[in-house]
Amino acid sequence: MTEKEITIYDIAKILGISPATVSRALNDHPAINSQTKLAILNKAQELGYRSNTFASNLRRKKTNTLGVIVPRLNSNFMSAVLAGMEEVANSAGYNLLISQSLELEKKEIANARTMFNSRVDGLLASIAYDTDSFAHFEMFLGKKVPVLFFDRVMEHPKCTSVIIDNVNAGYQATSHLISEGCRRIMHVTGDLRRNVYAGRLEGYKQALQEKGLAIDESLMMVTDLSQEAGRLAADKLVSMEVRPDGIFIANDLCAVTCMKALKEKGYEIPNDIAVVGFNNDPVSQVIEPNLTTVFYPGYQMGKVAVKTMINQLNGTQQREINEPIILRSELLIRGSSLRNKDRLI
Repeated sequence: MTEKEITIYDIAKILGISPATVSRALNDHPAINSQTKLAILNKAQELGYRSNTFASNLRRKKTNTLGVIVPRLNSNFMSAVLAGMEEVANSAGYNLLISQSLELEKKEIANARTMFNSRVDGLLASIAYDTDSFAHFEMFLGKKVPVLFFDRVMEHPKCTSVIIDNVNAGYQATSHLISEGCRRIMHVTGDLRRNVYAGRLEGYKQALQEKGLAIDESLMMVTDLSQEAGRLAADKLVSMEVRPDGIFIANDLCAVTCMKALKEKGYEIPNDIAVVGFNNDPVSQVIEPNLTTVFYPGYQMGKVAVKTMINQLNGTQQREINEPIILRSELLIRGSSLRNKDRLI
């Protein structure tokens, strides 16, 4: 048999005072004198009373909690995003309820339902690889709970998004390889249903077209961007009749694994093949030569996302905004792509 939860009515009965007085004392109301307040607080502590914040929140119709759904928690980028979110949320008096979809739409739907049932004031989400439906976000909009997407986004007229210009980032990465003398550039990317990977691929193609280089489908490889995908990319590259002289990989962990595999196969980087990654993960500066990559402002993205959400909740920013907030990314040039060593900075 479970132990009965202590209520303010139990405390009131024991002390011979009204439940309203107990409630005011526990909420530090100035109308209750300090001696009475102390007696009530001591008795509450002695009995193991816990404030029912859920019931209190229901009355106020506000939980001061923001839901966050991310694809995976074990990435440096997402850790940076969440750190930025925590900083802004905490200073504004909000808590974060965080869950991961593990790149599965099914899990993302379950996470969204949990957030909805927990009555979060707003939802921030970065979409899983295989998500096709918007339906699990509709229930929030139906209750006028704002939804904001970040990094991997879905377009919706009532949802704000915070992103970088992935097309431009992909263009810059590929243009750099071309400027280093690469003429046959391979691109390893993720699920093209996601804006981030579709954008980087588009930028890659734009750079090739602008420089008059052929767009060759055999040089494009869609993967899950795992470490295993990096090894498979290296295997594919060395098996080609006409081998690439440059490779742009849409995430650093995959790029570093590919570099290691190529080095094991006797390739010299960047002389035999120049490599560019994406995200500026710490691993990019552990591998030798250091990996040229795109700096992705995760911490800033987290801060901007939560700030925007809180502004919407406070009514200082209109909710129905479909213009994305675009943050600046930057190509960080390092040894893995520099064939002319004099230009190394």
